[in-house]
Amino acid sequence: VQLVESGGGLVQAGGSLRLSCAASGDTFSSYSMGWFRQAPGKEREFLAGIRWSTSRTSYADSVKGRFTISRDNAKSTVFLQMNSLKPEDTALYYCAASNSIGVPWVASRYNYWGQGTQVTVSS
Repeated sequence: VQLVESGGGLVQAGGSLRLSCAASGDTFSSYSMGWFRQAPGKEREFLAGIRWSTSRTSYADSVKGRFTISRDNAKSTVFLQMNSLKPEDTALYYCAASNSIGVPWVASRYNYWGQGTQVTVSS
């Protein structure tokens, strides 16, 4: 399984970015896909997850209402639309795939990880 993130970059506070995660190497209908981030000196943080087969979603309180996760079955791609970005959103953002039941929030329940894409929000 390979996960390749893209779409990160530098944006001003209040701006938006859309991250993409292209998945390959398996059929993902039984997977959940998650987005995490990790800032320097901090633990990896769950942001949002989506169940591939049902589109059931789950969000961390820190991003609820600002970030939206979605997927495109035909392209095996998961997206994270990020609006109203804040300087504290600055981090390395990762896509991950889990074959666990439900939509896990815990990083250890994810089996595959992308290499990450940097998001920097200036004030």
